[in-house]
Order: sequence, then C-alpha cells, then structure tokens
Amino acid sequence: MRGFTTPTDRIILAAFVLSVVLVGALIAVPVLHAVQLSFYQAQSFVSERQFVGLANYTRVLADPLFWKAFALGLGFAVVAMGLQLVLGIGFAMLLNRPFPGRALVRGAAVLPYLLPTVVIAVTAHWLLDGAFGLFTLWAQQMGFGRPAWYDHPVSAALLVIIASVWTWTPFVTITFLAGLQTIPSSLYEAARVDGAGAWMRFWHVTLPMLKPVLLVVVLLRSIWMFNKFDIVWLLTKGGPLGATEHLPVLSYRKAFNQFDVGGGAAVATLSFLVLSVMIAIYFWRFPLDDKAAS
Repeated sequence: MRGFTTPTDRIILAAFVLSVVLVGALIAVPVLHAVQLSFYQAQSFVSERQFVGLANYTRVLADPLFWKAFALGLGFAVVAMGLQLVLGIGFAMLLNRPFPGRALVRGAAVLPYLLPTVVIAVTAHWLLDGAFGLFTLWAQQMGFGRPAWYDHPVSAALLVIIASVWTWTPFVTITFLAGLQTIPSSLYEAARVDGAGAWMRFWHVTLPMLKPVLLVVVLLRSIWMFNKFDIVWLLTKGGPLGATEHLPVLSYRKAFNQFDVGGGAAVATLSFLVLSVMIAIYFWRFPLDDKAAS
C-alpha cells in the first residue's frame, strides 16, 4: 500500500483490483467450463454428461470438416487482415494530409466501425437478396441476369471478406493515423534532402516508424478475424455447402444444431490452443520490445 496513504487512494486501488478480478473471472470461467465440457459427451448444456476423456478430440481431429474449417478460417484471416492493412495504411496516409474538410472526412471514415454487425448483415441482405436486392435488380437491368450471390462458394466467401474489410478497415485506419501523427516531419525533410522519392520515404521512414503499430494491428486483426463468428453466421450461416464454415461456426453447429456439446467444446478448445500457439510464435518472431528485437 506504499504510495496509497489517503482513504480515497486505497478505495481507488481496491476498486481497480476488484475490477481486474471480475474481468479475469469473466474470461477464465467460460474458458475453463468449455475445456471441461470437451471431455464429456452431452446432448445439451443441462443434460446428463458422460465422461469420455480425449474421445471428442480424437473424433474431431479425425474429421475432415475440422481441417477444412481450420483452413477456411486461416485463409479468411489472412486475406481479410491483408486487405485491411493495405487499405488502412492507404486511407491513413490520405487522411494525414491537409485538405479542406479533413476533420469531417475523418469523422465519416469511422462510421462503418461504429455500426452493429447485425445492421451490416441486414443491409447486405437487402442489397444482395436474390429476389428483390438492389444490386441484384441493377445486375438484371444491365443484362447479367439474377446473380445468386449466396449460392456460389466463391461469391459467398468474397461477401464475408468484403463485409469484414468494410467494417474493420476504419479501426486499422484510425490506428495507423494516430501512428503517422507521431512521426517527426524532420525525418521526411531529411529524406527529401537525400533525394528520396515518395516510395522511398514510405519504405524507409513511414514503415519503420509504424512498425510497433503494425505488429499490434496484425496480431489483433488476425485473432479477431480467425475467431469472427457474427458476420459469418449472419451473412451465410457457414454455407453454401460449408464454403464459409470456419472453426467458430463449426463449433456452434456441433453444439447447437447437432446436439454434440462435447464435440463443439472440443473444436472451441482446439481453436483456442491453435491461437495460443500462433500468438506465442508471433511474439517470439516479432517481439514488440525494440530492445528484444535488436
């Protein structure tokens, strides 16, 4: 309690410790419960359970659908995160330049990030519905017939990626914009004196200075995209024919549609373990501490 001499300071410290404990419990309890369920066979969360040990894991790992869902989730995370990075850095550099109405444009750029996912999904359905969707009607008027946006595996996967990129690129843009504003202008002036063009200034000044931000954004966006459930479920429900069924959707289907709670918990636990390993490798390969990296 050194440094916390007044009653007010001690109350603030106690409130902080209590909040940390509560947040930790809200995270740890569901995770531990899911891990526990993965060792049992049950048809619902309230039905009688039968301990089966590692049988759920053996069954899940032997299922080709698990590996297909894993590959889809990995591809979805890589493509969506890559597009968000490219667009986010580009928009951030544009918004960092002075132009009339910049503050208004910056505020408008945040709007997709503020919208609830269900609003985005409903809007996408309204635009792409096969019978009365606005884009469908436009395509028909231009002589392309009625595109079945949700019926083809490639187009369904692209819709999920486009919706995710549209929703989360503003977060990446804001993050990089904040990083750009911390770069001293003297570095760019020195690069211009040395004869560096726009691309060389970006490659040798902007990117190195944004490296800490870039590492954090890549980590966060990869985790969130790999685990993203709501936008996929609301748009395609994992279809058509499992073309967009990644691990979160597979876990949900097993637990709530196939009444295989143990199998769904095993898929969720394996997904958690895979992410944990990936995060550990990422921190080992790209340490956030510059001293450790050197």
